[in-house]
Amino acid sequence: MKILTEELSPDRLKPLVDPAELGFGRYFTDRMLIRRFKDGRWDDPKIVPYQNFTLDPAARVLHYSQEIFEGLKAYAGDDGRIFLFRPEENARRMNRSAARMCMPTMPEEDFLACVTSLVVAEKRWIPRATGTSLYIRPPMIGNEAALGVHPSDEYLFFIILSPVGAYFKTGFKPVRRYVEDVYVRAVPGGVGDAKTGGNYAATLLAGALAEEKGFSQVLWLDARERRYVEEVGSMNIFFVFGTKLVTPALSGSILPGITRDSVLKLAPRLGYEVEERPIGIDEVIAGIEDGHLTEAFGTGTACVIAPVGGFQYKRRDYTITGEEVGPVTQRLYDELVGIQYGRKPDPFGWVKEIGRL
Repeated sequence: MKILTEELSPDRLKPLVDPAELGFGRYFTDRMLIRRFKDGRWDDPKIVPYQNFTLDPAARVLHYSQEIFEGLKAYAGDDGRIFLFRPEENARRMNRSAARMCMPTMPEEDFLACVTSLVVAEKRWIPRATGTSLYIRPPMIGNEAALGVHPSDEYLFFIILSPVGAYFKTGFKPVRRYVEDVYVRAVPGGVGDAKTGGNYAATLLAGALAEEKGFSQVLWLDARERRYVEEVGSMNIFFVFGTKLVTPALSGSILPGITRDSVLKLAPRLGYEVEERPIGIDEVIAGIEDGHLTEAFGTGTACVIAPVGGFQYKRRDYTITGEEVGPVTQRLYDELVGIQYGRKPDPFGWVKEIGRL
């Protein structure tokens, strides 16, 4: 595989954005990467100026939602080194999603080379302020122009980059979640464990209704019994019982988060017990009421770790840790972020250095 790069003259470069104004996903860099699949094979990727696509109105993605994506970040170390965090796991998960959606897989080394080449080409966009990073979004869509429910014969893979700050406007502060017991997101046997756009579209209505009630995100329950906790918004969820971390077991309807897996591996080294199992919303509420449940937090690439200050379930509010960041949540956040930025030892070999600013 050879990655071709289209030259971009200095006068076409955008001005960098003040880190204090970044937010999440609002600004995009000068270049993107495009790779096409046709006639049973992938072509060579191209790094081109950031631009619009032209899609045929009959493109299968527009009618049958054949689409997947990934999300990862590039971090600027204090010494100017550029890091990726466990990018090989994103490559593997994208291939699992592709297989589930009848889309072509891509060699992991190709995925990693595409990501690395574009990030290095756009390294001036990697912000260095505290809490900032360069978000990497690689989607794939079916773009064959044909109607009829059938997998596409042609696909477009591309990568765009966005310098970002905190995922939530409030930053690293506890937020309240609304427990949704009417709408559902996914069911075992469906595509809930694939990173495909339809899973997120299914959350929009409940999310909008929760926002109207003053909540930042939804805590989802299982589709069969509306009893067991699954995910929170676009993140996995953890509950802290003293020194034990409990997270819902992967059931086929929960996305296998890379940050989730990182917490499960990191926590025991910090002296915490971890447990993956079904956990009912009644157990969560009882734990809050009797004080056994001491903290809760979400995990995801965008937010890393997001402390939860409480829930509303069946019109009743339940507060955790006085809506303050708990000590376990804070420690896990500090350790994980420290590894990602190269400030703390990396006992797992998770961080990949790809260049220098």
